[in-house]
Order: sequence, then structure tokens, then C-alpha cells
Amino acid sequence: MASSRLFLFYQLLLLLVVVPLSHGRTKPGELSPEILALQEADRVIRLPGQPPVKFKQFAGYVTISKSHGKALFYWFFEATHRPEKKPLLLWLNGGPGCSSIGYGEAEELGPFLVKKGTPEIKFNNYTWNKEANLLFVESPVGVGFSYTNTSSDLENLGDRITAKDSYSFLINWFRRFPQYKSHDFYIAGESYAGHYVPQLSEVIFDENKRSSKKNYIKFKGFMIGNAWMDDETDTKGMIDYAWDHAVISDKLYHMIKKNCNFSDNNLTTTCNEAIDEYYLVYNIIDMYSLYTPTCVNPNGASRLRRMIDGIAPSNLSGWFKKPAGYDPCMDYHVEAYFNRPDVQKALHANVTKIPYSWTLCSDHIGSWHDAPRSVVPILNKLVAGGLRIWIYSGDTDGRVPVTSTRYTLNKLGLPIIEDWTPWYNYEEVGGWTVGYKGLTFVTLRGAGHQVPTFVPQKSLQLIKHFLANEHMPKAPF
Repeated sequence: MASSRLFLFYQLLLLLVVVPLSHGRTKPGELSPEILALQEADRVIRLPGQPPVKFKQFAGYVTISKSHGKALFYWFFEATHRPEKKPLLLWLNGGPGCSSIGYGEAEELGPFLVKKGTPEIKFNNYTWNKEANLLFVESPVGVGFSYTNTSSDLENLGDRITAKDSYSFLINWFRRFPQYKSHDFYIAGESYAGHYVPQLSEVIFDENKRSSKKNYIKFKGFMIGNAWMDDETDTKGMIDYAWDHAVISDKLYHMIKKNCNFSDNNLTTTCNEAIDEYYLVYNIIDMYSLYTPTCVNPNGASRLRRMIDGIAPSNLSGWFKKPAGYDPCMDYHVEAYFNRPDVQKALHANVTKIPYSWTLCSDHIGSWHDAPRSVVPILNKLVAGGLRIWIYSGDTDGRVPVTSTRYTLNKLGLPIIEDWTPWYNYEEVGGWTVGYKGLTFVTLRGAGHQVPTFVPQKSLQLIKHFLANEHMPKAPF
């Protein structure tokens, strides 16, 4: 009897001591109240003009430097179905200095596209969050809603700091959304993201080798489209493509070929004059989509002209200042939408009251200090590292044309496993593929610089096959 009472006493004592100590803890796989509160604070309930959807979305700021007051703005969409089973995909636009939210989300592959003719949004039936949990970030600081409280940061931007800050963003974002750390992680992007994506991939690849389990990212691969990767071959291809597509005359073409050495940093005066003449044609047609109409804004000035004027460069580094993205008139509607106070409030954006309007491409980045002439060495390193790498090209883009990409791929020197093979989108040829050892190249017929804008169905097919690591369909279906 005494032993039974003693046993009951010890059980009661155990309850009194152990239960209070375990209060507030979470079971494996559960989120702590603190994390749930942070996520709920970023929850976007509904945007002005937004159609109803069943998936969750979040937006807000992730601090990447407390001492400088640097924070990057993100917008995240759970997958439309079974998000717990889908990979996580980060999308980056280029520029440098252009918004991944303005272009990638609102004009290309996000769930909500800005409507033509009205500053409201519609659901994108070909949104990439049908295949992945989809994350957009405005990078670097000075782009879109991303900001710094240290003004000198805007004068010291370049490829290295962008990759470093983007990595810091990811580490801190995963701390806010730890349920996604176990998901396969991929990166995709276009244009100058031909620098951004491989450089960030290299940082993750290297840091994963030495990082703790807490900071390890389950990184599997990346995909880049119409990507600026190598100054020499991309520029050579741009000129060759313009001539081959009847954009410039034989005389101008031969003048450029005779006087321009694109492997040299310093172009001659004669070369610069020829390049200036080359750019004149893109005052009247769209460089990013050769066969679509241009836009004339309400004031009668061409948006395309505003993008081109004053930036014909004296050296190749100046070319990167040019905003990179397709543009008839949609840009006007996108900028109008994201400058609405009610939209910013719904997105938890512009909380510091940035003293300038939101723009698709930043006018507040003072300079760009480092941009390697080629990312080919990085690509070769990551191919050898076993990452999944796909490169794609819309074949009507004149800015970073398919010709440029083919020249750059030749520079990689990878063996071809499967040469120039058609792939199908239902009954039609969607484009062609080349299978290299460790890399896949895909073309998309009829697409300009921003592939998902022009061929949304094909682009969804592309991301689906990339994430599944499957060949594009080789026969009609």
C-alpha cells in the first residue's frame, strides 16, 4: 500500500515539473507560435482588384543588414495544389536594377497579371505556382520596394554584393518559413539574371559545403532564359542576329564586323559610331520582340524610345544599364498598380515611405561596380558540381538572342549527347532542344525576351519538365 502511494506521488511530481517545462514547445514538423506570428504578419489577404484564389500568399521585408538598414522586399505564393509536396522556386529578373515583382510576377509567370487598359489584376491560367511554391524578390536594394537606410549602399552595387545579399535574404527567409527548408530548391530568371542566377547558385553551392545544418539549402539546380552570360559572344550574336533577321543593312553589318573587336574592353571610336547607328533602328521597333507592335504612351512618346535614348554606350559595361524586359504598354499599367497606396498597404510594402515612386527598373542605382565579362567559368564549375542546369531562348528576342546563347554554349565546350531535336506543345513544334553533358538547352518558338509573356502555355510546360527533370515531349500529344 505504501509503495503504491509512493508511486502515485512520483507521478504527480513528474506532472508538476515536466509539463510546465514543455509548455510552448512544438513537436517536430510544427511551427512555433513566434514563427506563425511572423508569417501571419506577412499574410496577404487580398489585393485590390484581385480575383479569389485558394492558395496562400505572403509579402513583406526581410532584413539583410541591421547595421545598414538594408531590407529586400519579397512576394511569395504557395503552390495552387499540395504546396507541402511541391518544390520551392525563386525567380529573378535582371537589368541590373529591374523588379522581379513588376516583370516576373505581374507580366510573366506569376499568379496575378496586371490587366491591359486598367490598373487591376487577373488570374494567370499559366502561373508557375501550379508547379512550384513561387518566390519573388526585388534585388538589390534600390530596386522596387527594397531599400537601404545607408545611401552610400546605392553607389556600391554590383554582381558580388547582389549575390551576397540575395544569399543573406534566403537564409533569413527560410528562418521565417522553416517549413520549406526540406523542399527541393531551384532558381530561375532571365536576361541579366544570366549573371544573377549562376552567381547566387555558386554562393549557395559553396556555402552548403561548409554551412551548418541550420543554414543548409536543399539546392538542386537552376534555369535561365535569354540570358546575358558572356560579353563577347552575346554581343557578337546580337549583331549577327540583327543582320540575319533583316534589321540592319549589309553595309552597317560589315562596318561593325570590320571595326569592332568584342573581346576587347576598349572599343574604337569607329566601332562606337557604328554601334550608335545600330541602336537607331530600335527607336522604331521593339528590340525585345522583333515582330510585335511598339507602344506609344498617352503623351505621344514611345516607351521604347525612352528606354533606348541616351544609352548607346561607349563601352560594353554601359549596355547593362539598359532595362531588360518586353514592353509594349503593359509597363504603364504595372507601375500605376504598384504605386497605389491601397496596393502597397495590402502587400505590406513601402513601410519606410521611400521618397520616390515604385518603378519597374530603378532610377536610383548610382553605379554598377563589378560585372565579370563572362560567367562561363561559373557555369562549368556548377555543371561539374552536378546541379541541374537548363538554358532557354525565345527565338524572336533581339536583345539577348538565341544566336548569342548558342555562341556562348559553344564556349562551354560541353560534349553534345543529343543534338537539335524538336519538342512538341500538343500538335505543334514548340521549339528545339540540345542535350549537352550536364546541361539542357531549349528554344521556344515565337517568344521574345520575356518568354512567359509571349508563350505562356509553352513556358508552363518548360518549367514543369525542368522541375521534374524530364525531356521536353519529342512527339505530338
